[in-house]
Amino acid sequence: MSHRAALRIGVFGGTFDPVHVGHLVVAAGALDALGLDKVLFVLAGTPPHKPGHIVTSNEDRWAMLELAVVGRTGFELSDADLRREGPSYSVDLLSELRSEHPQDELYFIIGADSLRDFHTWRHPASIPELSTVAVAGRPEIELDVDTATRRTPALMGRVVVIQIPEIGVSSTDIRQRVRNGKQIWYQTLGSVERYITERGLYSAD
Repeated sequence: MSHRAALRIGVFGGTFDPVHVGHLVVAAGALDALGLDKVLFVLAGTPPHKPGHIVTSNEDRWAMLELAVVGRTGFELSDADLRREGPSYSVDLLSELRSEHPQDELYFIIGADSLRDFHTWRHPASIPELSTVAVAGRPEIELDVDTATRRTPALMGRVVVIQIPEIGVSSTDIRQRVRNGKQIWYQTLGSVERYITERGLYSAD
């Protein structure tokens, strides 16, 4: 019986509310820098770190994400988080993906701000056991792997830094611009922008 070669899979989770060019640049950068076979965009269901924030429906966020990645070689969508009940904890997601991909290498893609707060996450020491943590820088956040490792020793030797162009675009700013009647040209894809307009998203959230 033949066995296939292990795949290198990036796991890129988020609320993607909405997905924007910064997300796509990070995913493309990880794909190239880490030699990944694919990047899974995992749409978060109930983010525990955004209490009180009203998140756009799963259906709308999924539709926008699908528009953003369709036809992009190496990009795939995953509903693994939406299938689970309760808060969207990264450790639970990675445990599920590890069971689905027992022989593959998983790379958990996060931003520098997430690395800074990593020690406050649910069972942070378990995450490096399930995946290599791939960190992409953000313009306004200092990347400090040493401090993160001191706070969570399990990260030692399990962190890789992705060198990618820094793009100062955020979902929060896009929502604010739409609410204020401003253009969001080039901050997200044209197909996503049209979807936002047609569905009337963010105009009064």
